[in-house]
Amino acid sequence: MLKTKTFVKKTRRGNVMKIVRENYLRDDVWCGITDCQLCPQTAAVLNAKTTSSSSKFHFSHFLVPDTNIALHQIDILEDPAITNVILVQTVLNEIKHLNASVHKRIRDIVSTPEKCFYVFSNEHCRDTFIEREKEESSNDRNDRAIRATCRWYDRHIAKGFANDKLSKSCRVVLLTNDFANRTKADKENLLSCSVQEYINSLENNGELLDKLAVDSTYNSGDLTVETSRSFLYMEHLPLAKLQLGLKCEKYLQGKFSASRDNYLEAKVSLHDKNEQIFVQGIMNINRAVNEDIVCVEILPKESWTAPSSIVVDEEDADESEESTTEQVKVEKKEKTEKCGRVVGIIRRNWRPYCGVLSLSSNPQARKHLFVAADKRIPRIRIETRQAESLKGQKIVVNIDSWPRNSKYPVGHYVKKLGAIGDKETENELLLLEHEIPHLPFSTVVLNDLPAGDWKICDEEIKKRRDLRDIPICSVDPPGCTDIDDALHCRLLPNGNYEVGVHIADVTFFIHPGSAIDKEAMNRGTTVYLTDRRIDMVPELLSSNLCSLKSNVDRLAFSCVWEMTSEAQIVNTEFFKSIICSKHSFTYAEAQLRIDDKAQNDSVTQSLRTLNDIAKILKQKRIDNGALTLSSPEIRFQIDNETYDPIDVETKQLRETNSLVEEFMLLANISVAKKIFNHYSEYAVLRRHPAPPLSNYDCLIKAAGSKNLNIQVDSAKSLAVSLEKATLPDFPYFNTLLRILTTRCMMQAVYFCSGTLPEEDYLHYGLAAPIYTHFTSPIRRYSDILVHRLLAVTIGAIPSFPEMFNKKNTQEMCNLLNKRHHMAQLASRSSVDLHTQLFFKDRVSIEEAFVLFVRRNALQVLIPKYGVEGNIFLRETTSRSKFNEEEMSITIGDVTFKVFSKIRVQIKVDTSASKNRFVNIMLMDPYVPGLSVDEIDDASSVNSLQPELKTTNCLMNENDKGCICHFNPGLLTESTSPQIQSIIDIS
Repeated sequence: MLKTKTFVKKTRRGNVMKIVRENYLRDDVWCGITDCQLCPQTAAVLNAKTTSSSSKFHFSHFLVPDTNIALHQIDILEDPAITNVILVQTVLNEIKHLNASVHKRIRDIVSTPEKCFYVFSNEHCRDTFIEREKEESSNDRNDRAIRATCRWYDRHIAKGFANDKLSKSCRVVLLTNDFANRTKADKENLLSCSVQEYINSLENNGELLDKLAVDSTYNSGDLTVETSRSFLYMEHLPLAKLQLGLKCEKYLQGKFSASRDNYLEAKVSLHDKNEQIFVQGIMNINRAVNEDIVCVEILPKESWTAPSSIVVDEEDADESEESTTEQVKVEKKEKTEKCGRVVGIIRRNWRPYCGVLSLSSNPQARKHLFVAADKRIPRIRIETRQAESLKGQKIVVNIDSWPRNSKYPVGHYVKKLGAIGDKETENELLLLEHEIPHLPFSTVVLNDLPAGDWKICDEEIKKRRDLRDIPICSVDPPGCTDIDDALHCRLLPNGNYEVGVHIADVTFFIHPGSAIDKEAMNRGTTVYLTDRRIDMVPELLSSNLCSLKSNVDRLAFSCVWEMTSEAQIVNTEFFKSIICSKHSFTYAEAQLRIDDKAQNDSVTQSLRTLNDIAKILKQKRIDNGALTLSSPEIRFQIDNETYDPIDVETKQLRETNSLVEEFMLLANISVAKKIFNHYSEYAVLRRHPAPPLSNYDCLIKAAGSKNLNIQVDSAKSLAVSLEKATLPDFPYFNTLLRILTTRCMMQAVYFCSGTLPEEDYLHYGLAAPIYTHFTSPIRRYSDILVHRLLAVTIGAIPSFPEMFNKKNTQEMCNLLNKRHHMAQLASRSSVDLHTQLFFKDRVSIEEAFVLFVRRNALQVLIPKYGVEGNIFLRETTSRSKFNEEEMSITIGDVTFKVFSKIRVQIKVDTSASKNRFVNIMLMDPYVPGLSVDEIDDASSVNSLQPELKTTNCLMNENDKGCICHFNPGLLTESTSPQIQSIIDIS
């Protein structure tokens, strides 16, 4: 049966468009119940022994959730106790439109046989399809469609199991929190209840009740109901008013980014504008949570201010919140920023949050505060009946709502991860917190892989240029198995050099639209943790068939230049090839080969020539204004059995690091030019925006404290200034200055060339007018996209429709930007975790440097371990003198400035029940001639240096030192595992 509906729709441009919708209705849609005597599909399902259908009368009832229940109570539906659920197609369609994440979770539940979830196609069933009535809202129509499905199931069960005694007692239960919907269901003689009533009817329901999300659509006297109690926040404007305000530019829309240093401050990055609005104070923040899309109203100019010089930790904010707020208010700033207040929320971007439970002082209380591991997330009030068992545990919590009369958002408990400080628990937490897809590859994905004994066929060899006789080699970090690049160099008869970069041809195995392609796109990048690697593609490809290991034939995509000895490019070629690497070097091994004059084989000579050319290429880049920045890089030695860190060392950079780096950069630039010249609207490129000049304020002040001038008007002048900024008696100074410069940089991002003007393509850090990623397709999906574009450009493969869709390409770039950034943060957090594990049974006193001076804290770096953190000056008094312009603070007779050298003690507080449990205590300012071995504890410092006893005013009375919470958020942007010295190459 065919249903046709015709209507007209007005477009954004004011045109009228006629739309015809056709709906094919059937009378043979299966109910999904095993043994049903009416449905013809039953016999086929039983013959196939399918177990994914709903079990017959398992609880003597079936559950039919409405859209709000499926959307807001997904944690309940995922619980093993909830089975035999009929999901109506109407509900699934609504959720797909409202929340893609929840829709995916529901599809995962449906594919789990033991859950017995079944999707019923009511919109295609003749007996359950209903038309929308005149003046009926779409929401009312959908509710009516769900009730119609419930009625059909009641009748169907009665007929389909007429001889079954249970059929008389079996009912379909409509789960809804909508009072009006329940009232109509009662009139239609349908069985319905709220989700809380249903859970209350189950035995051993304590954990289920904890997972119950607070649904504002159900007026049950819970926390979200806005009573007559006085409101704490301004009401959010409705969407219609926000849209009108945006249109007339009364309001501005942007992404809300909370500050890591002060939860009372945030910035809103405006959409389609390179501008940020500063928001300060809980009233102006108005219940916005990090990453929400919000509308802001610009405040009058006399109300503008600037970020405060106070570090406020939400985790410890209870005792000092009011005084801190007042301190922030009274700070007077000479320079102000454009300020605003949040007037409405366009889209919430809430996600599951990991952290710890802060128990109420009342032992009988059920309501407690949850403290997220992410410092930018406010504390969340939850209700739980298992508070004692959750003490000392890392847990996951979801936010449900944030009422105007509640100081904190209201949420619910989801699950327990494990004990605080446990390695596996903390690893799981950092993966969840950074939204890293880390489940094993599904069977569908693995089915796309070639056989394990796959060999390159003769037909494929004929299509490619055979380079197996060329002295090609790879240079990678120790233990690297996913080798995606190799190089060669050989002398040509005309005196020039042939230089080649050969990249694993991953796209030969991964085709557009395949299951493995979709999975790789969703993962976006391989994530490198300290003790493990989470692959973007299955190991058969990443460490075997695609990896350019030595002495085996491999498929490659080659970029080959003809160069002069002065690194002038005469010609560039791109082609598919087959190679056989002659040697897989580590950086150290390659350096030894270059330095060993006794070695003169073809591979060694190739390395030496590559090294000479790389030095010229690097100098050219630096002359053009490329930045060489720095970040603290350490490497852990891991125990082979326990995988715990047993020693730590600073990573050493050799010439061979720079050798690989230079040719990878050159290949990326060459490929970027090639694909852009052919497809100027559809090229996948990478840009690094120039930072606003205001970003350099802290750098200029820091250099000024040493009477040095840093020019920041261009990348070239900045690079020259950094090169000159040295102090003979302070060798580490230039490194510290480059670390500070890293803080000023913007994030590099992928984009589709057709979405931006060409002048915005610049990669600021590399001083390259155009750039992309081509050299790491095993571990970056962006490179796969570029490989496909390049292959079409040179005629290696035919074009495909997806590559000419700018909107789709930009959406993929947005996802890749997120995945790339989260992978960096996860890698950083893994280093943090292993630093904590390393200090679990040891105490160390080390040299540290002050990076930033704040009114109530010192931000310090411990170079030996790459550790950064805040030392809170908890007992500053009227004797404290803070000079923001000079970036210094004087307490008593001791002055701390940027780059001041101090001594700190690092240890683990195993009794802590907080997210961060590494403590750093200030021992003393640095005194020349005082060795680490002479200092055993805080008391020895005072006995050795009596003139420094005034530093006791900094110390916490209980700990005899300033507490420094180890702060992952302060760590610099990490670079790729292979490239360490250039900002944001990976």
